[in-house]
Amino acid sequence: MQHDSAGYWTATLSLIRNVLIVWFVVSYGFGILLAPVLNNIHLGGYPLGFWFAQQGSLYIFVALIFYYAKKMGQLDEQFDVHED
Repeated sequence: MQHDSAGYWTATLSLIRNVLIVWFVVSYGFGILLAPVLNNIHLGGYPLGFWFAQQGSLYIFVALIFYYAKKMGQLDEQFDVHED
């Protein structure tokens, strides 16, 4: 167990940055910028770019929430700032 507040915040901000990057790439990149290219692929009868813009980004966002919660719990344990 560590008690390094600077290390804790560095790890926390790194996790937040990485989650936001994934969210941005999926929602803006796949849903808007790459939509014309992805529309050549169909998923469930719908163009993939349209699917990412309407549904896929929401699914990824919910998955990121669970991932973030799990990783923050691990960071809290690692730096001994968890609730007992």
